[in-house]
Amino acid sequence: MKITRIDFEGRDGRYATAQRKSDGKNMTEFFVVTTMTPEHANGREHFVNATCEEDIFSMAECLQLFLDGYEGTNSDIHDYYNELLKISEC
Repeated sequence: MKITRIDFEGRDGRYATAQRKSDGKNMTEFFVVTTMTPEHANGREHFVNATCEEDIFSMAECLQLFLDGYEGTNSDIHDYYNELLKISEC
């Protein structure tokens, strides 16, 4: 089984989706995190290297702040990081 998409729900109508992608040319694996608010329903895309733990952790920090609405501790961020690892190559 391979997980290819994860949906997150935050406060005040904020949502995010992390979805696995491949660029098709040189098969570099990445995933796209789309953050959405009621004001921006189409969202904003963030591209994350699926083989780089630093990129994944940085995206987890951004997701935690965006969805929870406060700068969290390492344990708060690791909840998002662990979920993102499910669609990574790490």
